[in-house]
Amino acid sequence: MAERVWQRMSEQIADERTEAGSPVVQVAGRAVRLVPDRGPGVAESALPAEYQRILTAVRQAAGPVATRQIGEALGLDTGVRGKLEPLRGKLTKLADRGWLHKRLDGKFTTRP
Repeated sequence: MAERVWQRMSEQIADERTEAGSPVVQVAGRAVRLVPDRGPGVAESALPAEYQRILTAVRQAAGPVATRQIGEALGLDTGVRGKLEPLRGKLTKLADRGWLHKRLDGKFTTRP
């Protein structure tokens, strides 16, 4: 019985990886998509949809933007600080991987 459950789970994870378009890994028992490093041959479409939306919001801004401004553009409840922390983490991850630039004042801009 356990082998059949394991087989079904393995098939489901393989299907999710194929559909997601970006690599999926197991972290603490959860399937997590990786944000790839920006580089030659890596298209923006390799990013998960939520990260693509974040990049679009930063790109549409008229200059360096703070996390709160991006949250407002994405329709998040920006009145609660805890709601912005996951977004700040995603913005920082995009900056760490070369998709965005994080300025010393904590604001974000797109890279050329």
